[in-house]
Amino acid sequence: MEPTSRKFTAAIDQGTTSTRFFIFDERGEPVAKHQEEFDQVYPHAGWVEHEPSVLVKSVENCIEIATSNFIASGHNVKDICALGITNQRETSLVWDIRSGEVLHNAIVWADSRTAHIVRQLKLEGTADKIFLKTGLPLSTYPSAVKVKWILEHSKAARDVYEAGYLAFGTVDTWLLYNLAEGYSGERLHVTDVTNASRTLLFDINTLEYDPFLTKFFGLDKLLLPKVASSSNSRAYGVLSKGPLKGLRITGCLGDQSAAMVGQKAFEQGMAKNTYGTGCFMLYNTGNQPVISKNGLLTTVAFQLENRPPVYALEGSIAVAGSAVKFLRDNLGIIREANEVGELAMSVQGLYYQTACKFEWLQLTSVDSGGVVFVTGIVLWKEV
Repeated sequence: MEPTSRKFTAAIDQGTTSTRFFIFDERGEPVAKHQEEFDQVYPHAGWVEHEPSVLVKSVENCIEIATSNFIASGHNVKDICALGITNQRETSLVWDIRSGEVLHNAIVWADSRTAHIVRQLKLEGTADKIFLKTGLPLSTYPSAVKVKWILEHSKAARDVYEAGYLAFGTVDTWLLYNLAEGYSGERLHVTDVTNASRTLLFDINTLEYDPFLTKFFGLDKLLLPKVASSSNSRAYGVLSKGPLKGLRITGCLGDQSAAMVGQKAFEQGMAKNTYGTGCFMLYNTGNQPVISKNGLLTTVAFQLENRPPVYALEGSIAVAGSAVKFLRDNLGIIREANEVGELAMSVQGLYYQTACKFEWLQLTSVDSGGVVFVTGIVLWKEV
């Protein structure tokens, strides 16, 4: 009897500062991978953008190089059974659905340019209603305020919007629009419930876009992507180009939800914490959304095909790995990211503060000279 050929799965991980592509074996071990960092665009202090074409190109490059390594190792691409996509959440793009022309750089989730819009909207007195529908407070994070800013500052986008042809998407939608096609060859404009739940336009109770929300943000004419379950055998189509053309795409989740699934936090009461560009804790609350009274977000954790959604409470900190990148690229006090731990631990006696407590560390004789580095995660104070 001839041995059964090996089977593999693949994953696109499009993050805030880099894109990665993996091919996994049956045990979940990566047999081929490639990672590519890309430039961030900082037009002003507090503004963060990505060039939409760069996001697509970085995915294409990672797929091509990892697949080449996979083949060089003696494997056959026909043995890759399916592909999943995970992506940075809330990052927002708009384009003309007729031509695919991008009308503004992607505005990244961590961008704070919309602070004034948020302040104005809070004066409307409907913040509580929005929170109950979406699980999210009015803030600079979600997509709706980013798109509203684009319409206020880009005449080209506004003209296309008024004509009824302005398409919106988070990064997953943008990648699927450019790199995939439906089973009948159609162009896709689709997202999953986890990404949709980060837009402030989506009611997490009904799992549908809400007319009150689209009207509140002045986005009634915006073309919103179809929403599908996170795992779905047909909604995300197949890759339309590249060395893996024709490969089925069967899963799509925002990055923090994907991490929760990857850590197998499937049961109510389970939680995961992820340190990436930011830091995010998600706590599985089961099949009913729980609205926090203590500042946590409520989000759709994941939805398996033909199953009810699973919700989570989320604690979010914007600055984690991005602080390390700042130390490396802007201040130049380290050459590699992994040097930061050793450097921090070399400072003479100091306090460090976590979310829970202060602790004293007695360390070596190196002195910081009174310099304090403050991030969104940990505050170090020399004593």
